[in-house]
Amino acid sequence: PNFAKEGISKYVNGKWNGECIPLLEEYIKIPNLSPYFDEEVLTNGHQDKAMELLRKWVENQSIPGVTIDLIQEQGRTPLLFIEIPASESANLQENGTVLLYGHMDKQPPFEGWRDDLGPYKPVIKDGKLYGRGGADDGYAVFAAITAINSLKQQNIPHSRCVVIIEASEESGSPDLPFYIQKLKERIGDPNLIICLDSGCGNYEQLWCTTSLRGVLAGQLKVELLRDGVHSG
Repeated sequence: PNFAKEGISKYVNGKWNGECIPLLEEYIKIPNLSPYFDEEVLTNGHQDKAMELLRKWVENQSIPGVTIDLIQEQGRTPLLFIEIPASESANLQENGTVLLYGHMDKQPPFEGWRDDLGPYKPVIKDGKLYGRGGADDGYAVFAAITAINSLKQQNIPHSRCVVIIEASEESGSPDLPFYIQKLKERIGDPNLIICLDSGCGNYEQLWCTTSLRGVLAGQLKVELLRDGVHSG
């Protein structure tokens, strides 16, 4: 119904501008690089600080029945695991589980920033938030939880939701398979996966990607002559 769409839009805009953007600005200030780019990732506390910022915000949302676990095994990056039960009116067997994935580790700062911008200097200009990690992929937990809460605000039933935020994606996700295996019983058997940093993972399932920045990928094959060839 249109009234539900209007209610969701009003709620999301208010939550995003009032809470999420200010916290994303704080998140951008933290140099929590992915482990491939930071040899001291397990000791300098940057990932811990960033994860705690995200965890605390989720906790403050006071979602009924939510379980929030910040997990870190020895020698591995942390992982935020959030489980939200299905609405009372939802049929769990019919609706199953929705798994929402994102990550919070960052690429290195690199060079080439304008004088008024910087990797760890959040700046809002012309409606856009600049700074390392805000769009890839710090927004993920805010988007996932805000989307679920918007349904609750409009009394729209939803499936059981599991949100996973990892901290090694920019390094190729070396720790993710370990955590998925460790948490497989708690995750269950999702019938829908929403990846808030997406692409096509294989050709066995249907993948739908929206709002991904444009990339043209290809393979260039170059062959050189081994023998002299006359132009005529």
